Amino acid sequence: MAIRLRFAMHGPRHNRIFHLVAINNQLRRNAKPIETLGIFDPKLPAGETHKTVEWNPSRIKYWLSVGAKPTPPALKLLTMGGLITPSEAQEPKPAAPRKQ
Repeated sequence: MAIRLRFAMHGPRHNRIFHLVAINNQLRRNAKPIETLGIFDPKLPAGETHKTVEWNPSRIKYWLSVGAKPTPPALKLLTMGGLITPSEAQEPKPAAPRKQ
């Protein structure tokens, strides 16, 4: 069972909230996750200049340590938040087959 860290979309249209979840990669986007790891609200509250993310860094690091792969949008947010370094963010490319 391959686990992915990805966003689940919730809320009414034009007022979306995204939950960062650990989920089996074969399930649909808003299926029941294994664990909810954080919440990202992309709209700016009145008077604020920065968007905020609430997450649990220890649980995110745990899922990454056991082999969960983040999707590109989640990877971008995790690198911006400092949980993953850019060198860790790049997945190793598969080696080309050797000719014998």
